[in-house]
Amino acid sequence: MDMRRLVGRNVLRIRKNKGMTQEKLAEISGFSQQYISGLEKGQRNPTVVTIYELSIALDVDYLELLKPDARSKIAKE
Repeated sequence: MDMRRLVGRNVLRIRKNKGMTQEKLAEISGFSQQYISGLEKGQRNPTVVTIYELSIALDVDYLELLKPDARSKIAKE
């Protein structure tokens, strides 16, 4: 399981479910829009602190950003 892609997919899903743009998430979180974009594409390797700060900006528990989704479970089988 590629954790970068997993976190990126979770950030993207949660952000869209909340009706938030990358620009708005960048504004709230303090990360650049370019960083958010790269993260959602699985191109960034977020630190534990980054995951925590993104969870605060998205108003979710940090574990939500680490949870495997259906695609991850299928890929493991």
